[in-house]
Amino acid sequence: MSKALLIVDVQNDFTEGGALGVTGGDRVAAEVTRHLGAHAGDYDAIIASRDWHDPDSDNGGHFSPHPDFVDTWPVHCVAGTEGADYDPLLTTDAVTHHVRKGQGTPDYSAFQGTTEAGDRLGDLLQNLTITEVDVVGIATDHCVRATVLDALSAGVLVRVLRDLIAGVGEESSEAALTEMETAGAELI
Repeated sequence: MSKALLIVDVQNDFTEGGALGVTGGDRVAAEVTRHLGAHAGDYDAIIASRDWHDPDSDNGGHFSPHPDFVDTWPVHCVAGTEGADYDPLLTTDAVTHHVRKGQGTPDYSAFQGTTEAGDRLGDLLQNLTITEVDVVGIATDHCVRATVLDALSAGVLVRVLRDLIAGVGEESSEAALTEMETAGAELI
């Protein structure tokens, strides 16, 4: 079996001080860097996703001047801005593939994004014969949840590394973890 690490959206706009910063985001960035320092060799691929929204667009209704924080959000992770950059506490030297999502559309799952070469994440995993993934990142109750559920739907074995995730809300994050576990993810 081939194994990959999926790092979901550890970006400036999702860590403390960002447009949609979550408590614990910087901690996740630093801990994922430590995990990579100790375990990068355990993975056949290390894939990092980022929201990469179009600058002069509402991105399919994703951005709103009056966000409901469910389906609509304030402007965040605009392509080429500091907010869309990886958090500086996340060292990306070991990342083998970068995935960008949300380019004109309200994407949550890394499986909706593409690599620089234009490959969808599901196709990339298949081409690399990846059958198992560890998932880390932000936010537990949104993009991590969507990515995990899509990975499971694609037939990939999924482990969520609970110490390496952070969510928007405590209750919504616990509900997301329960949903992921019920769908077949292993929570570590």
